[in-house]
Amino acid sequence: MYNRKFFSTQLGKAAIASIAMMTAFVALSSQITVSTPMPMVASIGTVEIA
Repeated sequence: MYNRKFFSTQLGKAAIASIAMMTAFVALSSQITVSTPMPMVASIGTVEIA
């Protein structure tokens, strides 16, 4: 199914583009680091109302 003739069709070109975009997404999303907020900033929102 995946041979040179398939990749020369419009569907095959769309498959190549999809694979390239998924690869780019994985590569770019692996560079994002999720950082936790600093304790001082997190404690500002916790105000006790008496």
